[in-house]
Amino acid sequence: MNLAAFEAFVKVMETGSISLAADLLFITQPAVTKRIHSLEEYFGVKLFESAGRGVQATHAAHSLLPKVKNWLNELGDIHHTLSHEQGQVQGKLKIGTSHHIGLHHLPSHLRNYVQEFPNVTLDVHFVDSEQAHEKVLAGELELAFLTLPPQGDDRLRYVTIWNDPLVFVAAPFHPLANQKDLQLEDLTLYPSLLPAAQTYTSQITLAEFEKRGLKPKISMSNNPLESIRMLASIGLGWSVLPKTLLNQDLQQLDINFEMNRQLGMVWHPGRTQSKAVLELIKMMNG
Repeated sequence: MNLAAFEAFVKVMETGSISLAADLLFITQPAVTKRIHSLEEYFGVKLFESAGRGVQATHAAHSLLPKVKNWLNELGDIHHTLSHEQGQVQGKLKIGTSHHIGLHHLPSHLRNYVQEFPNVTLDVHFVDSEQAHEKVLAGELELAFLTLPPQGDDRLRYVTIWNDPLVFVAAPFHPLANQKDLQLEDLTLYPSLLPAAQTYTSQITLAEFEKRGLKPKISMSNNPLESIRMLASIGLGWSVLPKTLLNQDLQQLDINFEMNRQLGMVWHPGRTQSKAVLELIKMMNG
């Protein structure tokens, strides 16, 4: 029995999926299945049943979950303390990432990290950039990868890693799609699909309209960028998306205007940093 089996169990419980758990742990699906089977053999109980395309947790699994979580948290605290004192790269490293960064920018970096430091258990939480920012401030995450806020907090340290150009988009059949030399004023005549107002991406976009005394028609606010991409592709309005999300279902609008958001990492220098997080920061800076 090893720690990795319990980590796999928790991730499958949280996601309800072997494949999603494998993605979060940066291992293969068969490896997750093997770890779950080792737990089932050890305890002599069935933890999951097949359910459609996912898995269904048994009563035994629900009973086991809180005890395993408490044990892993306590063990993580012990590892954190000892690894910091002895300078060893081990223990649990709890980080956060936005869905966009976690899916499109981070995998190769984290894969390299996991291979270089096999004694570190990487605990990845997918959260909105704004939530990740607050969790780092509260000490709930050691490090977060997010859209950097327009105004930072003096207590935190920020490092820009990726420049993420933003583009105006609409469905190819949208009235704006075939117009040339558009101005921001032209966009205000049609409904828009923007991230929720509190998101950094929306703040960047709305600030540009406000500078010109303009206010877009916001027909609905949706947070996940992938959801916005889908809604824009079926013609429900124009939107602003990272250029990396452009696909054949969207047309980049012809507007002579550039916007960028900065993606990077943030941590709290006032808190004790584990050797594990310092090595990841160093790797990302390299």
